[in-house]
Amino acid sequence: MFIQTEATPNPATLKFLPGKPVLPGGTRDYRDAQAAAESPLAQKLFAVRGVSGVFLGQDFITVTKADAEWQHMKPAILGLIMDHYLSGLPMLAGGAAGDAANAEEFFAEGDAEIVTTIKQLLDTRVRPAVAQDGGDITFHGFREGVVYLNMKGSCAGCPSSTATLKHGIENLLRHFVPEVSEVRAV
Repeated sequence: MFIQTEATPNPATLKFLPGKPVLPGGTRDYRDAQAAAESPLAQKLFAVRGVSGVFLGQDFITVTKADAEWQHMKPAILGLIMDHYLSGLPMLAGGAAGDAANAEEFFAEGDAEIVTTIKQLLDTRVRPAVAQDGGDITFHGFREGVVYLNMKGSCAGCPSSTATLKHGIENLLRHFVPEVSEVRAV
């Protein structure tokens, strides 16, 4: 098994591409070992000294570090990912599936059509580009012209995330959806 790695715009995050599906149809973002209890692989990755975040995408894994050097961490992470795939263990234990983020969405009933358009734009124009950088952005809510988005993976804490939100996503949404006045991360 050959696992590729790619740098991301966030210098604290590295993207790992195992060449196999990771979490088809969903994503998971873990910020500590306790939150990662449902994923055997994420649990093992948090055992590597310096790992502060694990994001499981559809076909990639991003790992975020704190106070450690990639040259010391990368071999251990590659080994754990390879061992996980060779073991045949599921990515999520106990049949956990899907993305729970949708349950937390908020918007007024009268804004349903606007929200549908916003979600379509995010899914077709924003998320594929963000996934290239090892992250994900999902809709969280819409109120009084403000779109609230969840930033995950390499996007969370990325130095360029504010520019991505304000100059990229906000401009795109404002162009296609005049009711949008601002975009904020939650």
